[in-house]
Amino acid sequence: MNFNSKLPNVGTTIFTIMSALANEHKAINLSQGFPNYPSSQKLNDLVTKAMNTGYNQYAPMAGNLDLRLAIAHKYELLYKSSYHPEKEITVTAGATQAIYTIISAFVRPNDEVIIFKPAYDCYQPAIELNGGKTIPVQLSAPNYSVNWDEVASKISPKTKMIIINSPHNPSGTIWSKDDMLQLQKITENTNIIVLSDEVYEHIVFDDAQHQSACLFSDLKQRSFITASFGKTFHNTGWKIGYCCAPEALMTEFRKVHQFNVFSVHHPSQKGIADYMQDAETYLGLNTFFQRKRDLFLNLISESRFKFQPSQGTYFQVLDYSEITDEYDVDFAKRLTKEFKIASIPLSVFNEKDKDDKVLRFCFAKTDETLLKAAEVLKHI
Repeated sequence: MNFNSKLPNVGTTIFTIMSALANEHKAINLSQGFPNYPSSQKLNDLVTKAMNTGYNQYAPMAGNLDLRLAIAHKYELLYKSSYHPEKEITVTAGATQAIYTIISAFVRPNDEVIIFKPAYDCYQPAIELNGGKTIPVQLSAPNYSVNWDEVASKISPKTKMIIINSPHNPSGTIWSKDDMLQLQKITENTNIIVLSDEVYEHIVFDDAQHQSACLFSDLKQRSFITASFGKTFHNTGWKIGYCCAPEALMTEFRKVHQFNVFSVHHPSQKGIADYMQDAETYLGLNTFFQRKRDLFLNLISESRFKFQPSQGTYFQVLDYSEITDEYDVDFAKRLTKEFKIASIPLSVFNEKDKDDKVLRFCFAKTDETLLKAAEVLKHI
């Protein structure tokens, strides 16, 4: 049978490759972004309770209402920002599904979408599957700061969307209030939609404040915010996320969502809704993960890796330029095979595989795992 691939340049993701390599060589896996400790037993019990009390049929297409109410309350509490739980919040099968559905609902053939690289790897394929064209803005280690004049120069009459991600995966940096104001300024009086990927909103360090798109009035009116409970509550395998947007945008989103997924796992939604009645379940995450970041960095402080402490997410980028001049993919594979520690090379997320000689390590691991990993890294 003859056919033309819609994604001819896409192969197996680096996450799958490095995790498989870690398994093959029995390496400590700090590559893929998932915790190796359990989610809360209380939350697990609430999901079980939901199963045992009848929440086993389809949830409403937009999501369990108790969960949407809990999400709305969270935005009021954290940002003093209002989203209508019935009209402006939709529960999704993880943030990735929300991102794909947003792009599918709005991007037409030949539309342009600006993304900032290094970029999470689900953005560009979704744009291309819908006939759009990715317009990259390349950021550079170690600061990954945005040149807003460059961004402005890339906006054209074809620009349909700008995708942003803060706290940023894979760099572990966060956008400032000034960054958000610059974005608001260059999109003002346009029809550009902003997709704000905020899956790590609760993981920000050193008393910094997460600058959500909903804090900026004009941005909020043109923005989708996507988020993930898997990142928040240590259960990435449940694939429960959500998105928020003004009613007019959300109406279009749901037109696609109802045929793309329709609804997601109902007991998990109800269990999470009940769990979120205690706001400390998410308000305490900054402290929880900062302790892990600080432990990891203190343990490797005498290694030959250079670093700027992660500002957010549960990822730490390490610069290995004083160790070797190997291509980052080759070095990451060698570390996995020879030193039994797996990481993620950042060049695969860059334009034209730009190599800044940095690797990403996930510190959402038990203290025991971080101690073992640091012992390896100190001897490289």
